[in-house]
Amino acid sequence: MARALVIGGTLFIGRSLVEQLLVRGDEVVIMHRGSGTPFGSRVAELQCDRNDVAAVRAALKDSRFDVVYDNVYDWQRGTSAEQVSAAAIAVASERLRRYVFTSSVAVYGAEGECDEGGPLVAADYPNGYAAQKAESERALFDLHLYKGVPVATLRPTFIYGPYNAFDREAFFWDRLLAGRPIVVPEDGSRRMQWVHVRDVARAAMLAGDEPRAIGRAYNLAGYPPVTQIEYLQLLAQVAGKRASIVRVPRAQIEQAGGQLFAQPLYFGVYLDVPLTVARNDRARSELGLDLTPLEDGLRETYRWYQQQQRPRLDFSWEDRLLTGA
Repeated sequence: MARALVIGGTLFIGRSLVEQLLVRGDEVVIMHRGSGTPFGSRVAELQCDRNDVAAVRAALKDSRFDVVYDNVYDWQRGTSAEQVSAAAIAVASERLRRYVFTSSVAVYGAEGECDEGGPLVAADYPNGYAAQKAESERALFDLHLYKGVPVATLRPTFIYGPYNAFDREAFFWDRLLAGRPIVVPEDGSRRMQWVHVRDVARAAMLAGDEPRAIGRAYNLAGYPPVTQIEYLQLLAQVAGKRASIVRVPRAQIEQAGGQLFAQPLYFGVYLDVPLTVARNDRARSELGLDLTPLEDGLRETYRWYQQQQRPRLDFSWEDRLLTGA
């Protein structure tokens, strides 16, 4: 049994991770800003804003952990390399066997295909999320190189599964069940890679246990990739529906005000971006990680989706886009 700290353990990745840690019998402490968790007395809590460096140092100064899982990124304020490093330094001790940081495949930036040896984006990269994740990885690997902190990083692609806070798979199921046409940018040929949230959590645990993971990064990506059209067809198949696809030029979508990360969304949250195709060979060979087949994972996720109370949706912007009004 290990004593584990999970930085952010109540929402998506962290929730799945804590569930698996508890099943394994680990002693789990969750550090988060809120009060209360889905796990009741089975976990301990540290209430702390991980972006507050002084507060993090104070909260962790007398604590010792075997493994730390750092899953948090503040989408409103960002989370800097300094803030990530502060937590890693605060928990560094002879007892610590791993600091596992959840990064992103976005750190590669450019299109193409790459493995973990590919260059990471620079600090001034225009996508702030990618830049901060890349800077955080560099800072952590420097801590490993110069201070001996046993870090490992994970680089997942699009994550799906129950409790997804991003409007992604649910975005399309809402429209499929309502009999709505689905807007597809251009010809829908952009490639996408997916990984189930449970596999991300499992990879974190494996990286926390595997000695070869120290100082290493791991892509977590379904391979080969699927196109946007293939993804939609799979979502429709899982729901037992037929997808009515309407292809619209991106220029027309942008002119009408369509957004990647805010309303009005036209293709889920941030799903219409050119991405690096990430190889997953290292995670398979060193961690022994086999990913959940996408169709199986989506079927499970759809069962969860059907149990949720979904908000009443306003499709008026899509109607204007499709009619040219």
